[in-house]
Parts: sequence; C-alpha cells; structure tokens
Amino acid sequence: MKRKILIILGSIFVLFMIVLFIFFLVKGQSSKWQVALGGILVCALPVLLIFKNKIPFNLPSIVGYYLFIFCTTYLGSIGDFYLKYKWWDSSIHFYKGVYVACVGITLYKLMIPEQVRKDTSSWIISIFVLSLAVLASVLWEIYEFAGDQTFTYIMQLGGNKDTMYDLLCGFSGGLLIAIYAYFRKQKV
Repeated sequence: MKRKILIILGSIFVLFMIVLFIFFLVKGQSSKWQVALGGILVCALPVLLIFKNKIPFNLPSIVGYYLFIFCTTYLGSIGDFYLKYKWWDSSIHFYKGVYVACVGITLYKLMIPEQVRKDTSSWIISIFVLSLAVLASVLWEIYEFAGDQTFTYIMQLGGNKDTMYDLLCGFSGGLLIAIYAYFRKQKV
C-alpha cells in the first residue's frame, strides 16, 4: 500500500514540477524555472525508497514530506507566498521543525531495538528529536544563505533578523514534539 501511494504521489508531484519547469522556462522566468527544477529533484527523491524491501517511513511521514515540498516550492516560491504573506515563512519553518522532529521519532523506532527502547531515558529521546529539528533548521538557513549568495537574492530578505526568527520557529516546532516525546515515551 505504501509503495503504491509513494509511486502515485511521487509521480504526480514530479509531473507537476516538470510542467511548471517547462512553462517558466518558455516564459523566461529564471527564478521560477530554477525552483521547479529543484522541485523535480526533491519530489523524485522519496521514490527511491521503493527499491528497499521495507519502506522505513510511515504514510504520514511521506505525505508530510510532499506537503512540505508543495508549500515551499510551489506556494512559497513560485506562488510568491513568501513575498505576499509575512507569516508564511515562519509557518513553514515551524512546520519543518514539527515534521523533522516527527521523522526523528520514526528514526528512533527504526534504529533502536524495542527491547532497548523501554530502558532508554525520555530525555535522550527528547534531545535526539529536538537536535534533529534544530539541525534541519540550521541546514535550511545555510541553504538560504548559499542560495542568496549565488542565485536568488530573495531568500533572506530580512537578513540576520529573518534568519534568527526562522531558527526560533524551527526550534519551537521541534521543541513541541520533543516535549510530546518526553511525556509520551511509551506511545512513541
């Protein structure tokens, strides 16, 4: 079931981004065809999971990934939501913090055997989940900085203030899930 949904979602998103890439390439809008080209790559990436015997991520993680890509590439960059709505950027960074922290819980379940998990401290789980969310926020800000230095010049319009606010939003999303993981260790 997961394999079929992964193939369907991946195919829909890749085709959608290919159409956008061609459309904006023909129109000569370089900033938008470049985003669409990047969208093709990041939408195709999860499809590589079908070559694994068992797909390690659950369905909500897969759908959450495509929701994130849609909101950042299409709505945010191509649809100009980042420029039209001041709250969009911080909302995406908060969502990314929540999403990556949830993926951290999934990775924890995959990498730590069940018999070891029952003896693992709730603090360790929370720190792991929060650290992943913070790392993702930092890497995203490095990506934005590098993008502004080479291609776009619009990713960090607010400079240092934008970067710090984005990091705080990503941290807040991760912290929310880390607190959840701490108190719900047995359910996690």
